[in-house]
Amino acid sequence: MGASGERTASKSETLTDRQKTWFASVQASLERDTGRTLDEWVAIARTCPYDGPSARVIWMRENHGLGVNRCAHVLSVAFPQTEMNWEDAAGLRAALWKDPASELILAALEAAVARLPDTVSGQRKAFTAFSRKVQMAAARPVKGGHALVGFAVELSTDPRLTPRGKSESWGDRLKGQMLLTSADQVDASVEALLQQAWERS
Repeated sequence: MGASGERTASKSETLTDRQKTWFASVQASLERDTGRTLDEWVAIARTCPYDGPSARVIWMRENHGLGVNRCAHVLSVAFPQTEMNWEDAAGLRAALWKDPASELILAALEAAVARLPDTVSGQRKAFTAFSRKVQMAAARPVKGGHALVGFAVELSTDPRLTPRGKSESWGDRLKGQMLLTSADQVDASVEALLQQAWERS
């Protein structure tokens, strides 16, 4: 259980089958493509002179040629106490959703998604993802106690939707996004958008 009584999800519970397969492929291909084992890469990572996660990724890429996904995997093993990773869903959630008002919006979204069958909620560093077979929606906090929600629907589905921001790190499938300013805005119309996104995913 987390601090607020919620059950802490394991990594396997926060990823779809497709995502689990992708993660397994990252690890399996690491030794094959680089000629070094994960343990060897971890030893290299621990020689990094920088402390910040972003600086470590840049150092690994520039000095050792690892791609972003492989860097993230190696660093999460090398620095399990300091690198935020998908293994620590509760820690990622707490670090991201610090504003109580934004977290209330997230809780309302999670409740709505939970009413749809075969869904998985997954926590990422920059957003919370909701998936069926593939990602159907995502949300991230916005300053002022708000939340931005992306949906895997066409923009024409709802006049309140705006195009996906170019800087948003959630998937390209989430074509429309909507700013929610309070938890009570997760109403029947938002649930209808989640239902349509679920059907498309």
